[in-house]
Amino acid sequence: MMADPLSQIVTLLRPGAPYAKIASASGAWRVRRDEDGIVFYNLTLAGRALLEVDERPPVLLEEGDFALIPAARRFTLSSLEPALPQGRFSEPVPIAPGQVRIGDPDLPVTTQSLVGHCTFAARDAGLLLTLLPDLVVIRGEARLAMLTRLVADEARATRPGREVVLERLLEVLLIEAFRASGGTTAPPGLLRGLSDPHLSIALRALHENPARPWTVAELARAAGLSRSAFFTRFEREVGRAPMAYLTGWRMSLARDRLRRGDGSLTEIGAALGYGSASAFNTAFAREVGQPPGQYAMSIAGMVREEAPA
Repeated sequence: MMADPLSQIVTLLRPGAPYAKIASASGAWRVRRDEDGIVFYNLTLAGRALLEVDERPPVLLEEGDFALIPAARRFTLSSLEPALPQGRFSEPVPIAPGQVRIGDPDLPVTTQSLVGHCTFAARDAGLLLTLLPDLVVIRGEARLAMLTRLVADEARATRPGREVVLERLLEVLLIEAFRASGGTTAPPGLLRGLSDPHLSIALRALHENPARPWTVAELARAAGLSRSAFFTRFEREVGRAPMAYLTGWRMSLARDRLRRGDGSLTEIGAALGYGSASAFNTAFAREVGQPPGQYAMSIAGMVREEAPA
């Protein structure tokens, strides 16, 4: 069986879930989030809300809709009618463990959502996230609703093995959300490439054997396309040239191995298709901005700083 690129990327991201709550809203309200490095999700349980992500048209969320914002972006959620004047925001008020109230507490609840965010432990999450869409909205998917509730339940509990269970649940949740949002209407990126019957063959081959000295001609033959047609199609659907995508994927794998201390620079470079440590050094420095040895030392320093005293 060939590699599953989407599963590989989500696994490398190593998601965790520090926050999940039921938000009940009434009257006119608007909340804004500006945090960096988080993934926000919203499952609308009842009523309607307006999601506005910077630089995108507003999206109406109704009961059963699931929204996911993987990249670090500013966004607002608000009531439709009545609406708060522009520039005004509401402060969520905790009312019970795992529950917050938004808007006028004396009015009946008109909108209820399960909201939360997760974080990525991967140091190169930014690079990996460029392969995924920056906004996912899925209508009425029962599987996603079930998974989201399981994540929220586990996040609020103190059961043994909580962190491991949460990581696995979030991996499944993200994969379900991303594959449900794929297809020709997805923005250029990995999901759109995987929905193309020709390009998906090439993408799976690259992920299955990143160390192979691939050429555009070989990938085109595997995809059943001419070299020029393959190159143009790959760049249009995936958003980058085939060899640039391969290099980016190799560097994601290299960063993961360096973070885990899994092998010497020569061993890691050889496992990713580089014939010498110097060739790996050059490719890594060009893509990441610093040599792999320096990157490994900086990661080790961060780990020491984060370790409890």
